Amino acid sequence: MQSTVRAHDLALRFKRGSVYGPLSFEAGTGLTVLCGPTGSGRTSLMLTLAGRMKPSEGTLEVLGHELPRRARRVQKRTGISGFHDIDTLEESVTVGAAIRERTAWISPWWAFIRSVDDTEVRRVCAPVFGGVPIPAANTVIWDLNEVQTVLLRAALAVMNEPSILFFDQVEQVHAPESRRILWQRLACVAAAGTSVIASATAPETEMWAELGIDPAVVVMTKAGMTSAVPLNQETR
Repeated sequence: MQSTVRAHDLALRFKRGSVYGPLSFEAGTGLTVLCGPTGSGRTSLMLTLAGRMKPSEGTLEVLGHELPRRARRVQKRTGISGFHDIDTLEESVTVGAAIRERTAWISPWWAFIRSVDDTEVRRVCAPVFGGVPIPAANTVIWDLNEVQTVLLRAALAVMNEPSILFFDQVEQVHAPESRRILWQRLACVAAAGTSVIASATAPETEMWAELGIDPAVVVMTKAGMTSAVPLNQETR
């Protein structure tokens, strides 16, 4: 297996207790799902893997870079989406404005950033949306449905062509049919060459089987209780 992530005895602890770990696991290319209940530290672990949070113990290598020492290099090669209060969209702005802002963020300071039209929206969104209707540039974000909203967040995250997309809390999409679409689109992004590491409260094996999706699964428990183990290695 070609590894994008290698973690050994990885842990994050504060004075009040453990957030996660110790965890030891590897993630390869394609789609990987970190599964754990509320309180298992999934979001903090995802941010650690993305180079946005420092672990307190253990060793971690992402895309061949040691973390946290090479955090800036990992940040440049990874995208994050679905994180509450990090990539949440302002509901009163338009889709075009959100894309223009993201373009400005990832462009050189001297670049002239043009207004975004429907053609540009389609270019940005098509790889992530697939068959999901792509909104017009002048669509206000509060008029999007929950699938369009999370897919737009993911599309913004991959605008700089990261090697890994980290998508947190798939269960934030509540309706089963909507979540089915989200899983399918994340799998398609992974199949197209961008590794995807997503987090969820539990494996959705029946839904994945129906969709023909076979992700690698890492199971977490409450912080500090056990090491994470790849579920698909246990069951095959």
